[in-house]
Amino acid sequence: MFRNYFKVAFRNLRRNKIFTAINIFGLATGLATCIIIMLYVQHELGYDTWSEKADRMVRMVFVGKVKDQQMREGNVFPPVAATMLRDYPEVEEATRLSVGGEPVVELNGKTFNEKNFAFVDPNFFDVFTIPFLDGDKHSALQRPGNAVITKTLASKFFGNENPIGKVLRLKNFNQEVKVAGIINEIPKASHFHFDMFLSLTEIPDAKSDSWMTSNYHTYLVLRDGYDYKKLEAKLPAAVEKYMGPQLKQSMGMTLKEFRANGNELGLYLQPLKDIHLHSDYVGEIEAGGNLKYVYIFGAIAVFMLLIACINFMNLSTASASKRAREVGIRKVMGSLKKQLVWQFLVESAIITFVALLLAIVFVEMAMPMFNQLSGKDLAFSFTASPWILPALAATGLVTAFIAGIYPAFVLSSFNPIKVLKGAVNNVKQGLSLRSGLVVFQFAISIILMVCTAVVYNQLSYIQNKSLGYNKEQVLLIPGAAELGNKAEVLKDLMRRDPRVVSFTSSGYLPAGPSWGNNFFLYENLSNEQVKTLRYEVDKNYLATLGMQLKEGRNFSDTYGTDSSAVIINETAAQKLGWTGNIIGRTLIHPNNDGTQDMYHVIGVVKDFHFRSLHEKISPLAMTMNRGGGQLIAKVNTSDLSALITTLGKGWESLKTDRPFYYTFLDEQFANTYKAEQNTGRVLGIFAGLTIFVACLGLFGLATYAVKQRNREIGIRKVLGATVSGIVVLLSKDFLKLVMIAFIIAAPVAWYLMNQWLHDFEYRVNIGWWIFVIAALVAILITIVTVGFRGLKAALENPTHVLKNE
Repeated sequence: MFRNYFKVAFRNLRRNKIFTAINIFGLATGLATCIIIMLYVQHELGYDTWSEKADRMVRMVFVGKVKDQQMREGNVFPPVAATMLRDYPEVEEATRLSVGGEPVVELNGKTFNEKNFAFVDPNFFDVFTIPFLDGDKHSALQRPGNAVITKTLASKFFGNENPIGKVLRLKNFNQEVKVAGIINEIPKASHFHFDMFLSLTEIPDAKSDSWMTSNYHTYLVLRDGYDYKKLEAKLPAAVEKYMGPQLKQSMGMTLKEFRANGNELGLYLQPLKDIHLHSDYVGEIEAGGNLKYVYIFGAIAVFMLLIACINFMNLSTASASKRAREVGIRKVMGSLKKQLVWQFLVESAIITFVALLLAIVFVEMAMPMFNQLSGKDLAFSFTASPWILPALAATGLVTAFIAGIYPAFVLSSFNPIKVLKGAVNNVKQGLSLRSGLVVFQFAISIILMVCTAVVYNQLSYIQNKSLGYNKEQVLLIPGAAELGNKAEVLKDLMRRDPRVVSFTSSGYLPAGPSWGNNFFLYENLSNEQVKTLRYEVDKNYLATLGMQLKEGRNFSDTYGTDSSAVIINETAAQKLGWTGNIIGRTLIHPNNDGTQDMYHVIGVVKDFHFRSLHEKISPLAMTMNRGGGQLIAKVNTSDLSALITTLGKGWESLKTDRPFYYTFLDEQFANTYKAEQNTGRVLGIFAGLTIFVACLGLFGLATYAVKQRNREIGIRKVLGATVSGIVVLLSKDFLKLVMIAFIIAAPVAWYLMNQWLHDFEYRVNIGWWIFVIAALVAILITIVTVGFRGLKAALENPTHVLKNE
């Protein structure tokens, strides 16, 4: 029986080559898109699941509010881990991690500039189950001066030699460490990636009992089956017990008084597996993902596959009249309805699985480009991801069933007497359904067009928005702080070079990686404190970055009191409630030990964006700093490579351990929005593919419609109809469907993009012109697709058409 199904199916598919090719190519494109997005979604949802204890691990985070200024930090205070382990029996293990900086490693006279370096508690590898290739994970970091490195780093340093017991010198830390363990690489789907780990016993601050300074990512392993929310409910008591007294000493008010003023602070728990997609905390080790993008791409995969299935259903039911007589004869000869259903489902399955094989080829070809555009490192491998094969089989079966079930029941339900007489009422009844499916296809296509346009418009707005500072031709030279007195030689070289307009030294940048801290200020004890960020800068900082003073003056060497001066931004003045004359007013900063620092205001800088445009401009305070951080140079030259060569030679002449390295501020700014840029590019490609698949279906339907109206077209031409008139006639019905699709899609697209733009504090308006362009593009696509087929029919000799009919 099944052999006969396959034989008849192959004959029918071969007889209808155009429809078969359209179905296979459309389904293959949809399936390939679906497979790529499945890999992407699986990668995003699979972060931090690799650790054996991941299901019961949480990270501690700090959340606070001073007035309307939010504090959300992914790291907490030094004693928190030990306190949780001591006071709460449901906590089985606790460990900490602190990002270590960029060590310059010396070995056998060679130096290596490394970046991925961290300090961790000795039990870190008991909590995070990273396989050890050599050494003992329980004792590797128990002894101060020991280090654990990855297999890749060991190969880089020692080649084929056994690295255990070998000594590395961290030149910029003036420290020697002994290799005590070799581990595998940190899995790609992890919220941290380090190549070298040292013990936190090396850092005196790690033993501090301060609950006022946070620098430690703290992870807890809870009792199996324990609900972390129950522990979270107990944390306010810990805050009251341990942070309360230190808050009183530092700020002169109790925790109760602090909260009575409308402020808040507290510790919370975040499941380990939520960090990548659900984290918006300051101080993250690496940039996380975005759950909205997972939903967006997941929806695209579903809709893309549905559109391809709709093409199949439309083409199958549209060509039903061709098979009506076949169905009638089969029924007269005794075929049962279920046998006919199976016949058409087998045809659907053949097309689907041929398309699936073609889709796998498409995926292999497209994966490198997708990785480049999305910034991911996905791999399509049956061995590395065993779930892929059953997932593909299940997807193929579901697709075959969805695509084939409606045509199978429609075609198998024909009345044999009517169809043998030439009446196929079911086909006419299917017109409204096919029209509805075309509307659905183009509604999805129009939604994706609008979404893509809004994303690109927002990204363009970000790139061109006035930021309050000048990011163009600003050269950054990290590591200058480690030069010590030698930095003056490089600075003198820059002073004498006419291509360098000005330069400054600071670790604080308005874009890209930057130092950061919370800095509380108030005018007197009767005023509420204002939380600001603190920038430590020198007298050249504002001029180098093109920031403008609203009032007052800049820092200057001629004023000896500027060491206790402060420049605030407009937002800080507003939060302090200041109007009128601001210059000369005094601000107080409370220290953790109960002492206070006094600052006098010498200037107000115009607001500038020093964080992502996802956030509002917050209060900022700048204090005087005569050195430290990287060199920041404003340059003016068309030959940047020559200037960089000059500075590089100057750096090398200093005989420093660190290689010369540079970057640009506009590059750092662009990296801030890299995720959005990648998403915009990928969304544009998927939108194009969706429209392409929809056009395939439209072309197939247009081909069938033209064949059905061949006699009508011939008669109209004989009676004097023009080619353009015939093309318009054939396009008119499809254009009506596209306009209905636009009416449905426009409000849906507006709602979706309005929700997406809510993530940006500074955003574009969704202009009416975007919808007009989307409608015009949809109309143009319809005219070209349908018109091409209609033009071919209109140009045929009507005598030949009428003779054949």
